[in-house]
Amino acid sequence: MITLRPSAQRGQTRLDWLDSRHTFSFGGYHDPRWVRFQDLRVINEDWVEPEAGFGMHPHQDMEIITVQVDGELRHRDSLGSGSTLRAGEVQVMSAGTGISHSEANPSRGESSHLLQIWILPERKGIEPRYEQKAFLETERRGRLQPVATPDGRGGSLRIHQDASLLLGSMESGKSLSYAPAPGRHAWVQVARGAVELNGMAMKQGDGAAVSDETALRLLASEDSDILLFDLR
Repeated sequence: MITLRPSAQRGQTRLDWLDSRHTFSFGGYHDPRWVRFQDLRVINEDWVEPEAGFGMHPHQDMEIITVQVDGELRHRDSLGSGSTLRAGEVQVMSAGTGISHSEANPSRGESSHLLQIWILPERKGIEPRYEQKAFLETERRGRLQPVATPDGRGGSLRIHQDASLLLGSMESGKSLSYAPAPGRHAWVQVARGAVELNGMAMKQGDGAAVSDETALRLLASEDSDILLFDLR
């Protein structure tokens, strides 16, 4: 079964410095049909205006993944970590017992486009930590590359949950296949472009919940970037 989550039906937070679209219930937006999918709790697609951002704020007991789509994002946290996330880079922050961080767009003229993802952890009280890594587009072109996994396989960043995030870049007319293990679920999110998932059309911002499917085929209608979550 594949259930489409259309981009246009997502929640929205609109401020003078931020345009955020919420796949699942978040903040002041609540939709009882879309609170979470398995352990996947948040997919926010954010556009942050130049020289603006989120001030220091706390998180606890959550695995937080940020995928930078375009532009840059400057990160600071209470662990002393400080870095700038650039397009194609991914960061993982295990909030665990508690962590505070800020995120800002350092550019004077370019907006920052990112996907922030929250996954429920396998247990509470994990020691907080931060990791960041660049994943080259050439490494995921025509394939699904693991970027966040429970075991760090293939050079991916580690998260504390039986869930994996894979990124794929596809040229128009090309296809990718994925076979979820029996009993597993998947979520597909289109970060850029347009694809068909088992014949169902999806465009940028669309998501799809997948259960009880033995084979997934993604066909790019145009040059596209997709996220695929493998979930228990």
